[in-house]
Amino acid sequence: MAWSCSSSSNKGLVSNLENARIFQNSRVREAMLGVDRKHYCPRNPYQDSPQLIGYNVTISAPHMHAMCLDALADHLKPGSKALDVGSGTGYLTACMAIMVGFSGKAVGVEHVPQLVQQSISNIKADGKEYLLDSKSLIMIEGDGRKGIAEHGPYDAIHVGAAAPTIPQSLIDQLKPGGRLIIPVGNIMQELLQVDKSLDGNIKQKSITSVRYVPLSELLDSCCAVSNLYKLISRIKWAIEQDKIRNHMFHTCSVISSSYT
Repeated sequence: MAWSCSSSSNKGLVSNLENARIFQNSRVREAMLGVDRKHYCPRNPYQDSPQLIGYNVTISAPHMHAMCLDALADHLKPGSKALDVGSGTGYLTACMAIMVGFSGKAVGVEHVPQLVQQSISNIKADGKEYLLDSKSLIMIEGDGRKGIAEHGPYDAIHVGAAAPTIPQSLIDQLKPGGRLIIPVGNIMQELLQVDKSLDGNIKQKSITSVRYVPLSELLDSCCAVSNLYKLISRIKWAIEQDKIRNHMFHTCSVISSSYT
């Protein structure tokens, strides 16, 4: 289903997602048409699969973005407040900002400082600088697991990476009547819809099974990248050692054969 939604253009991608009934809300369509993915995803922007964006971070597949926006659509109305945890290159936060309008506010929080700056540049390149100027779209560097309390409480919260359990801080910052969409689990993950009733009670249900990268802090990501580079170096060293051994074996064989 998801792979068949890929296209060669943003319009084609959105049309395919709608035809596949990944989303049904017309406001989701308008938001995704208004935010061209090519400005936020440098590689294969219209391919319906996750893509690497650097710093050991990926941007979610378009069908997941569409699914999450559709689940949050009734809570992303003009005047609403929205929080995007793990905002990455800023794509989904920009979509949320369009849906909540100038009277609302969409806050993106990302723990990689370079991605925060890149997301701001992406939003400007997409012609959405007016959202930043009006403060209806704000990009912040921070630990998204703690939320951003000073701009809350939020009508809608989206989390773009998997947590072992639902962070209590995000539940606390969810407005009564609000909705949180978050992938939860380690190896086996579920995309959960968490609703807070007007009297503060929490109700949750599973939307679908998913596979997301883990929600982490900067140190975790840096360590992962560092370990990857170390592994690559060790592999290169092993290859060189193998070449040396093969060369020595070949040389010894030649010398040995010359004496026979």
